Amino acid sequence: MKQDYTHITVILDRTGSMESIRDDTIGGFNAFLNSQKAEPGMATLTLVQFDSQDPYEVIHRFGPIDEVRELTRETYVPRAWTPLLDALGRGINDLEHSLSELEEGARPSKVVFAVVTDGQENSSREFGKAQIESMIKEKSERDNWQFVFLSADLAAINDATDVGIHIDSVLLFARNSEGSNAAWRSFAERVSDYRAARMSGVEFDQSDRKHPDDPGRA
Repeated sequence: MKQDYTHITVILDRTGSMESIRDDTIGGFNAFLNSQKAEPGMATLTLVQFDSQDPYEVIHRFGPIDEVRELTRETYVPRAWTPLLDALGRGINDLEHSLSELEEGARPSKVVFAVVTDGQENSSREFGKAQIESMIKEKSERDNWQFVFLSADLAAINDATDVGIHIDSVLLFARNSEGSNAAWRSFAERVSDYRAARMSGVEFDQSDRKHPDDPGRA
């Protein structure tokens, strides 16, 4: 493993219901991106957008984070339905393949795999919940991947914990500008903490949990 090297995958929901927070999602991702570009250490990033018209559109695949472009209203256009399980499954397999192509000494010592969504699964065809649970368990326990889940839907949060994403690494946010911006800001701060070894994983604390229904609140 290459120390001081982190890979970040972001699986980003661009289904129709995201329209109400479209600009906030664009701004939140861009702020997250720029915060990580400013961090010391090496980082690569994969950005995938998903909806039922294109369940897995790779915007940037496993390249230097400094080369990743910001999102715009032209490159982020909400539409269609939510094949969340398919996006998760394909994302895990895609990242595993990218890592396998690297020599052992060139692989990142830290991997963050994040999903940002505002709704529940409703249109997957390739992967089921039990399959995703098994995949997440393997990558978490064997390879220490940090799975993170941000959602504006409480039922989706429950689905995330059902497939093995730890409650400390899921965050419920309000479907408005304030909620979206706060979630992206917390995500950026916790990833920075993890990269700098101030935390042993990407976990949210009580200060991050603004939504009164967040199941991780004390």
